[in-house]
Amino acid sequence: MDHCLGSAQFTYRRWRNPEQRGEASSGGHCDESLGTDNETCTVTTVPSAAPSSGPDGTGETFTVEDALEVIGFGAFQWKMSLLTGLSWIGDAMEMMILSILGPQLHCEWRLPSYKMALLTSCVFFGMGISSPLWGNLSDKYGRRVSLTICMCWTLHYGLLSAFAPAYGWLLVLRALVGFGLGGTPQSVTFYSEFLPAKARGISIMLIASFWAVGTVFEVLLALWVMPTLGWRWLLGLSTLPMAIFVCFCLWLPESPRFDVLSGKRERAVGTLRSIAKQNGTAMPAGKMIAYKQNDRGRIKDLFTPQYRKTTLLLWFIWFANAFSYYGIVLLTTEMFQAGDSYGASQGAKIDPSCSLECKYLTSADYKDLLWTSLAEFPGLIVTLLAVECIGRKKSMALCFFMFSLCILPLYACIGRTALTIFIFLARAFIAGGYQVVFLYTPEVFPTETRAIAMGTSSAMSRLGALITPFVAQVMLRTSMYLTLSVYCGCSVLAGFASLLLPIETLGRGLQESGHDEEARGQASATASHTRRT
Repeated sequence: MDHCLGSAQFTYRRWRNPEQRGEASSGGHCDESLGTDNETCTVTTVPSAAPSSGPDGTGETFTVEDALEVIGFGAFQWKMSLLTGLSWIGDAMEMMILSILGPQLHCEWRLPSYKMALLTSCVFFGMGISSPLWGNLSDKYGRRVSLTICMCWTLHYGLLSAFAPAYGWLLVLRALVGFGLGGTPQSVTFYSEFLPAKARGISIMLIASFWAVGTVFEVLLALWVMPTLGWRWLLGLSTLPMAIFVCFCLWLPESPRFDVLSGKRERAVGTLRSIAKQNGTAMPAGKMIAYKQNDRGRIKDLFTPQYRKTTLLLWFIWFANAFSYYGIVLLTTEMFQAGDSYGASQGAKIDPSCSLECKYLTSADYKDLLWTSLAEFPGLIVTLLAVECIGRKKSMALCFFMFSLCILPLYACIGRTALTIFIFLARAFIAGGYQVVFLYTPEVFPTETRAIAMGTSSAMSRLGALITPFVAQVMLRTSMYLTLSVYCGCSVLAGFASLLLPIETLGRGLQESGHDEEARGQASATASHTRRT
């Protein structure tokens, strides 16, 4: 243990505000990297057992960001990854079940197409209503509190859905499930606030892989359960990841960033010490800076001059992403289920004006659905490489444009194999784009509005997901060409919106307060003007 008793120096790279040249880093010093928006910082550390929250005689200070950079990514973050990933697996399974449940109830309860679409849309309606509420709750009362409540809510109504006696009951219960799922994106906000900047991109993309695992697991579960036990057992078993999360959620600490902004500096320091101990690293020397306590969770803060353009563009990007992603998921089962009616069978021709008769999903349909679900894994790999090489904005644009390109061959008369391949590619790119926007949003907004930004953005995505069943399941019966054109056009517009975003977050540290950043930038600009005069 002697190697833990001495001090050490840690060097890391972080985003540098161009207006703040020459500013010293807390607990050390920072040097600009020429030609980039980054700077290299050196921080002196002491053992985690030392009382880092009080003066140490050197006058040094540090922020939560500095502490997380020094502590690094270790055992604690791996545990957080697994536990947070469970919430994503559960969310993905509840979403994937929508494309499987529709055809089954269409035949069993003789539901018309608009009732099938309503069954899907009611889930997204619940999510759209609740997402800003969960975000506001998270910003005001804590990330852990809101995430735990929403998971318990989803588990409760997910289990009750399995016992729904009629269509009306199922509609209401699935809407309540959606209300709980509206808080799941807060897990990304929560998780991101424990990550050092250099590990944030790959770590959040790791969480995205749990979503892909959830979609694949749901298809495999349906392939096993549906032919013998039926859809009620599928609904019940799909809540298992949520149940596991609820059992272990008491282990989760509150975000130290939230605690600092809430005036609970000592608890934040205690959390950071615990993380350092679990990771086998040290805390920075000096006293942690306590930020000014501003009002949190206010939607109007998203429309300040520095964030207004970003907010509006991101809302449209989230809308288009969910609209396109869930659209391709629903189109997959619709076109596979149609068989010869849409030319999905090998060698058959596509007839856009036909109507679908009642057909249960076959083993072949489930296997093709599994292949398209597996597309999310290569999509994640490509996106992971792109976000660290070309940045977040260009990666989002690339995914949207490639999705549109992969949709174009579906206009032609193609066989089932070709149909599966192009849907595979389209889903890979739109899934990758979805994960990039999940990475970008918590990076671009400060801690005091991060959760409400995620909540309102998620609400916009749920609006897109609410509308898409009426395109993929209703409009499809009128005109397949018009349906595909809507998805292509929407994704192209979202690609251009991604390029218009004013801030690139690659290599940029998480901001604690928009007001503090604005004031610091103005002070730096004033000082620079004074030196020139």
